[in-house]
Amino acid sequence: MADRINMREEALNVLMNMEKTGRLSHLVMGEALMRLQFAPKNERAFFTMLCEGVTEQRIYLDYVLDAFSKTKMKKCKPLIRNLLRLSAYQILFMNVRDAAACSEAVNLAKKRGFRSLSGFVNGVLRTLIREKEHLQLPDRDSQLPEYLSIRYSMPQWLVHLLADQYGEEKTEAMLSSFLTAKPTTIRACQDRITPDALKKSLAESGVIVHNGRYLPYALQISGYNYLNKIPAFREGLFVVQDESSMFPVEVSGIKEGDRVLDLCAAPGGKTFHAAARAGVKGQVIARDLTEYKTEILQENNDRLKYSQIIIEQWDATEYDASLEKTMDVVLADLPCSGLGIMGRKNDIKYHLTADQLDELVKLQRKILATAWRYVKPGGTLIFSTCTLNQQENVENVRWIEENTPLQPVSVEECLPKDLRGRTGKEGYLQLLPGIDGCDGFFVAKFTRK
Repeated sequence: MADRINMREEALNVLMNMEKTGRLSHLVMGEALMRLQFAPKNERAFFTMLCEGVTEQRIYLDYVLDAFSKTKMKKCKPLIRNLLRLSAYQILFMNVRDAAACSEAVNLAKKRGFRSLSGFVNGVLRTLIREKEHLQLPDRDSQLPEYLSIRYSMPQWLVHLLADQYGEEKTEAMLSSFLTAKPTTIRACQDRITPDALKKSLAESGVIVHNGRYLPYALQISGYNYLNKIPAFREGLFVVQDESSMFPVEVSGIKEGDRVLDLCAAPGGKTFHAAARAGVKGQVIARDLTEYKTEILQENNDRLKYSQIIIEQWDATEYDASLEKTMDVVLADLPCSGLGIMGRKNDIKYHLTADQLDELVKLQRKILATAWRYVKPGGTLIFSTCTLNQQENVENVRWIEENTPLQPVSVEECLPKDLRGRTGKEGYLQLLPGIDGCDGFFVAKFTRK
């Protein structure tokens, strides 16, 4: 009989890998889950909860541990630091026996060559167990930015940025939502199946299905093991896609026979949505910067089998004269800071800097400076991002108006009734996590006269 896999140690390995290499958690975790794919479902769920939980709560965990440790977390040896975080998360957030979390941490410290520090690990964790009902946060009234940073495990500079742009109340709602479990949202491929028929098919496969919040073809699913085990997924009847990111195509006006360019297409949610709208008489050119990303597009289209999609590797900042004024619709869903999806990619917040935000704006404008030229007279440009930062959104709308011949078009009439009245005089839509029930997302529409 094979030895049982120690999921705590596997999670520790992931945390160490992330800290050592700087790679994003979903990439490191994805590799680990592939290796662990034959482990029992409940053990894989435990592993996933540990990795994701420690990552999203890292600032809070370090704050709590620093209160009980003579050596602050930033000065601890990396393995001890991550082992303490891993154990503290179990003690504070999981239905795990405190004694088990503590003893397993001590055993792992010894196993990984830190026998001399096992007493330190034991002491810190036992103190945490004893004091966990009496933990103190910064004072909310006199130290609100510090409170929000620790309470919601968000770097303080990002708390200030969001509060400056959206106010304290909305900011706290968004920060809270980032720590809330997110459902898997899918888009029914309506060119192949109706949402009702898809719901029936999924239910027959044992999948729990709920309607989306705004769009009739958006569904939320749970209770499944692997997507590839769902027949409707293998048959290309739905695409995994957050409801917010369905809006660029929803408001685009793409119709049968249209020619569409998706500039930054991977993994392809908008590409395949556009292909369904354009039909077999239309054409969608899906481009992205790297071979890795175009391979993702191709892999997804191998399942969906849209013949009207052309996948190309292309740098969107480089002008392509062959496409001048040829596109009915250009989808410019641009590289961004991703602040709107921090609830799904919970380590984005640790990798960003204010300087990087400035560099992203420059990149976005470099792409927009070429993107508008592909729109034919009477055609449409859709500019979108999955961020909340107004410098990357609202200020880019103004840049487009001032630096291109494109004219803004309000998306108001294209929106479901629950979102009407949100677009203002400039006509763009900003969706907010924790307020709108989906990821944070920005969409603006322009036309070329």
